[in-house]
This record gives sequence, structure tokens and C-alpha cells, in this order.
Amino acid sequence: MSNQPLIPFSTTLQVRDTCLCLHAQRAARALARRFDTALKALGLTNGQFSLMMSLNRPEPPPMGPVAQLLAMDRTTLTAALKPLERRGWVSIEPDPKDRRGKRLRLTADGLAVLSAALPIWRDTHAAVEAELTSGDPEGLRRDLVEISR
Repeated sequence: MSNQPLIPFSTTLQVRDTCLCLHAQRAARALARRFDTALKALGLTNGQFSLMMSLNRPEPPPMGPVAQLLAMDRTTLTAALKPLERRGWVSIEPDPKDRRGKRLRLTADGLAVLSAALPIWRDTHAAVEAELTSGDPEGLRRDLVEISR
């Protein structure tokens, strides 16, 4: 082990200051905490809000497109749906076109919670955008979308 090359501390500082992955992770955690705090009074997390919002469609979506939108695998999506289903906010139904598949539907109670959460999300989102020193939230969104492809 003593023959291992040492990584200079200056390299640690360089990674700390320039690593896009580290900065994205830190920003994601800070944003998640901020939205979690804002939505807590409704018993929602930011992830649950995003998941429920992804179900707000004219027709109940199948699991695949929802998982893709949220950048989750189906197993993770299934686990994320369970507490929402237990609370009566989401129902998981057989797909009428393919009984092996599942469709995801917001219940009336789920839609009510989502409706109550939306103004909180809007206010929090506007505050976050206002804090961007670049003044270019659309540019940031474009860059994030490009990276996530």
C-alpha cells in the first residue's frame, strides 16, 4: 500500500471546484430539501409531487413512460408508488389493452392534494429562479436537459 501514488491535495481542490457531477449532486440535494420543506405541510415530498404531477394526464399512463420521464427504473417507480397508493392518492390498475401491464391514475384525493401543492410549488419555484445569479433559468433548464439525454 505504501507504494500507492499520492494524489496531491491540489487535485482534490480542483475536483471540488470543477466537477460538474459534484455540483449537480449538491444542487439537486439543496433543491430537494427546499421543495421537501415547502411541501411538508401537505405530507408530500418533492419526489412524490413530481411523480403525482407526471400522472396528471388525460388518460392514465402506463408505468414505462412515467418511469422514463422521471428517470427511474420500474422497480424504483413501483416502490415510490406504494406510499401514494396506501394514502389513497394513486391507484394502480390493470391496463385494459394488456392485462399484464399497469396504468397509473390519480384518485380524487390525490388530485386534491396535488391541487393544494401546486401553488406552493409555484411560489418555491419562482423564488429559486429569482435567486439564479445568471438570470437565465431557461438556459439552465436547456443545459440540464442536454446533459440528461
